[in-house]
Amino acid sequence: MNKMKSVVTEACNRYGNTRTRLMDIVRDVQEALGHVPREAFGLIAKAANTHRVEVESVVSFYAFLSDKKKGDVIIRLCDDIIDTYAGGEAVAEALMRELGLGFGETTKDGKITLEKTPSIGMCDQAPAMMVNDVMFTNLTAESIPDIVRRLRKTKDVQSLVDNCGDGNNAHPLIRSMVCNNIRQSGAVILADYRRERGLRKTLTQTPDEVIADIKAAGLRGRGGAGFMAGLKWELTRRSPGTEKFVLCNADEGEPGTFKDRVLLTERADLMIEGMTIAGYAIGAETGIIYLRAEYAYLRRYLEDVLNSRRAAKLLGNGILGNEDFNFDIRVQMGAGAYVCGEETSLITSCEGTRGDPTDRTPFPVAKGYMVSPTAVNNVETYCCAARIMDQGPGWFAAIGTQRSTGTKLISVCGDCVRPGIYEVPFGTTVREILKRAGAEDTAAVQVGGPSGQMVGPAQFDKEISYEGLSTGGSFMVFNNQRDILEIVLAFMNFFVDESCGYCVPCRVGNVLLKNGIEKVRAGEATPEDLDYLRRLGESVKRMSRCGLGQTSPNPVLSTLRNFRPVYNALVRENRSGILKSFHILRAVDDAGQIAERRSEIFHA
Repeated sequence: MNKMKSVVTEACNRYGNTRTRLMDIVRDVQEALGHVPREAFGLIAKAANTHRVEVESVVSFYAFLSDKKKGDVIIRLCDDIIDTYAGGEAVAEALMRELGLGFGETTKDGKITLEKTPSIGMCDQAPAMMVNDVMFTNLTAESIPDIVRRLRKTKDVQSLVDNCGDGNNAHPLIRSMVCNNIRQSGAVILADYRRERGLRKTLTQTPDEVIADIKAAGLRGRGGAGFMAGLKWELTRRSPGTEKFVLCNADEGEPGTFKDRVLLTERADLMIEGMTIAGYAIGAETGIIYLRAEYAYLRRYLEDVLNSRRAAKLLGNGILGNEDFNFDIRVQMGAGAYVCGEETSLITSCEGTRGDPTDRTPFPVAKGYMVSPTAVNNVETYCCAARIMDQGPGWFAAIGTQRSTGTKLISVCGDCVRPGIYEVPFGTTVREILKRAGAEDTAAVQVGGPSGQMVGPAQFDKEISYEGLSTGGSFMVFNNQRDILEIVLAFMNFFVDESCGYCVPCRVGNVLLKNGIEKVRAGEATPEDLDYLRRLGESVKRMSRCGLGQTSPNPVLSTLRNFRPVYNALVRENRSGILKSFHILRAVDDAGQIAERRSEIFHA
C-alpha cells in the first residue's frame, strides 16, 4: 500500500497534479505497478482534483490500461486479416502451446500475459507482435519456441533484439528489428531536404503570407478526408481565443496503414518543422504529438529530436532569434483506442479523459483542445507543409493533379512481393501501384484501410486522388484465393470492437451489419437481405456521431457495389416464406436450459 501511494504521488506530481494530464498519470502508475489498482483510483482523483469515476472511465476505456495485474511481460499478437493470411494462426497456436495458456490468460508464475490486438502498424512484415513495447516481426511458428524460451529467462525484452532494421531503426534510442521497407521515394516527403530551411523562409513572411502559400500549394489533409490545410490554419488563426494549439495526429490505427511509422522514424525532424510552421501561422505557442501506444518504442527518439531542435533554437522561446515567436511541443501517449484517430476523440484524449468523440459544431478550429482554437493535421500533412515552405507553393502544386497536388504515401501490404512504402504523385493508378509492388492474380484491393473501400479489377485503372479514388494511404492486396466476405467480416469485427459505444447507430448498427455478413456466408440470406444490408449501412453512415461510424459500413457497402456476384452466389430466393436463419431448436434452447429439460415437441 505504501508503495502504491508513493507511485501515485510521484506520478501526479510529475504532471503538476492536473486533471488534463490524467492519461499520463495512469500510464505511469501502470508502468510502475503493472496495472492501475482500483485502490489507486481515489488517490489519483484527489491529487489530480477530479472525480474517482473519471479515473475509472479512463482506465476502462483504453485497451492498454488495466485495473487487473498482468504479467511483467505482455505479448500482444496482431490478429488483423493481413497477419492472419500471413500465417498468424499458426503463430498463435505456437504461442499457446509453448506458454501453456490461452489468449487473455497469464502464466501461473505471473510473468507472461498473452493477448491479441487488432493493429500494430506492421502489416508489411507480418505476422508481428508487441512484447511490452518491443516489436517482433516476420514471425513463424518455428521461431516462437526460442522467443518464449528467452522471454522466460529475462525481464529485459529489449535484450532479445539481435538485429536492427534499416535507417533510424538502428538508432541507439530505437534499436528495433522493424524495417522501413521504403520501396519508392518521391519528390516531396522521402526526398532529401535541408533541416530548418523551410522554417527560416517562413519567418521572413507574415503568418497570413504563410497561410496563403499553403493554400496556393493546394495542400489537403493526408488523413483521408482531404480538408484544405491552409483553410484550416486560416480558420484557426481567425477564431477568437487567447491560446491556440497545434496537434499532430500520429495515431494511425487503421489496419493496413504504417506510413506514419516510417515518417516518425525517418522524417521526425521534418514533421516537427511543419508543426512549428503551423504554430507560427496560426499564432500558437503549444503543439502536441499524439503518439499511438503501439509506437511507444519511438518515443525516446522523438523526445531526443525535440531536445535537439530546442538546443538549436528551432523550438522553445525566441525561435531563430525571433523574440515574438515562442513555440514548443510535447508528446502525448495514447493507450490503445482506434477511435482516437478521429480528431475530436484525439482532443478529448489529450485532455486526459476517455477518447469519446464530441459533437461538431463547434469545430476544433473554433473550440478544440482546452476549448481553444486548434489545428489538427496528421504526420504526412505537416511534412508536406515544411517542404512547401522550403521549395515554394508553385513547385508543390505542379506535382499530382489539378485538385490533388503533391505526392501521396501509400502503405502496401498483403498478397504482393514487395510490401512497403511507396511515395507516388497523385494521379497514379491502382494498377501502377500493384505492378510496382509485384502483386499478381489480384482479386481485390482495400483502399484506405477497413474504413475505405474495396475495389476489384474493373476499378484498377482509377487514379489515386481526392476527386478519383481517395485514400488515407493504405493498400491491402488480396489475391483470388482469398474469401472476400471473410475479409469483410474481419473488418466488421474490428469496428464492433473499436466503437466507443456512445451512439446507437454505430454501437448497434455495426453488430447488425456483422450479423448480416455472417448470415450471407452461412447461405441463409435472401436477395431482400442484401437490400436490407445496403439500407442499414447507409443509415449507420448518415446517423453516426463521428467518423468511425460514418465510415465503418464501407466494407459492406463497397463490396455490395463492386463485388455483387460474390453475394449473389450465396443468396437464394425464399419461396417458402420460412426464414432460413430461423432454427427452432436454437430458439427454444435457452428456455430448455431454464426449465432444465428438453422440449418434448421439438426434440421428439
